[in-house]
Amino acid sequence: MKKNQCDYCLYLTYDGETDEYYCSLSLDQDDVEKLSYSRHDGCPYFRMGDDYTIVRKQAF
Repeated sequence: MKKNQCDYCLYLTYDGETDEYYCSLSLDQDDVEKLSYSRHDGCPYFRMGDDYTIVRKQAF
């Protein structure tokens, strides 16, 4: 299975109730629409991150 950009994004969040991952970035309807019709391959809001990134931010 090929991983996409979202799999490595800082905003990817797991929801235990639905057992699914979702984007936790707060986007309004206009932003979502722009992403839907964008010709770019990647998300302009993408930030490389993982669990360790969050821990490092909390430590300081």
